[in-house]
Amino acid sequence: MKRVMIIGPGGAGKSTFAKQLHERTGLPLIHLDAHFWKRGWVPSTTEEIAVMQKKWVQGEEWIIDGNYGATLEIRFAACDTVIYFDFPTYMTLYGILKRRLMYHGQSRSDMGEGCIEKLDWIFIKWVATYRRRKRPHTLRALTELPREKNVIIFRSRSDVRRFLQEIEQKPSEKRRDF
Repeated sequence: MKRVMIIGPGGAGKSTFAKQLHERTGLPLIHLDAHFWKRGWVPSTTEEIAVMQKKWVQGEEWIIDGNYGATLEIRFAACDTVIYFDFPTYMTLYGILKRRLMYHGQSRSDMGEGCIEKLDWIFIKWVATYRRRKRPHTLRALTELPREKNVIIFRSRSDVRRFLQEIEQKPSEKRRDF
């Protein structure tokens, strides 16, 4: 587990998990949101974020946290491990609400500089419909990956906690699913 991509719906805890994985493994951590969003929530273009990702995946070791469906293939091709948060919608909606309350008026370290935490209807709708609209495509893509790719699917927060505990005990053991 040297080249790790972390994907899943907003509010699942991907960025928090990525930080914890980074702390346990020492792998360099890249939060896509920190590079995609420019000051004041101005988005980068797909081309800009693709160029950045093509550069990052050349590294020997990394953790890349974030979705960006238009550039998933770049990370799928280069990673050795995919971690997918397959959480129910109620959990992710709770996650974005909790995050909004925790970071009210602040800019998170995993976001672009000058992007003050917000919660708008577009994002709420994206999270609320993720499972129906995005999940089938993601699961299909995961089943089509070469067998040498390590695919880990978390379906609950207890799966995440268990995985992190195991990482502390057996950092090199290969896992397929939780």
